[in-house]
Amino acid sequence: MTNDIFLVLGIVTLAFSIPALAGAFTEGRPPRGAAIIILLGGGLIAIALTQEPKGYAFEDVPDVFVRVIGHFLRQ
Repeated sequence: MTNDIFLVLGIVTLAFSIPALAGAFTEGRPPRGAAIIILLGGGLIAIALTQEPKGYAFEDVPDVFVRVIGHFLRQ
């Protein structure tokens, strides 16, 4: 379950980096904050992918999201 949480957090973090990246480029400033967010999200995804014994397929991602949300709603 921990690897599922890492994968979901990594994907959500990468999704949040897109507006930060676009904002930095449109304002003409270096995307330092967005780069840090991308590294953090990519690191979380890399941890999840390397630590999961079975691995993840692209088709598994929606099921992983449902499992993680269900885990937190049950507690």
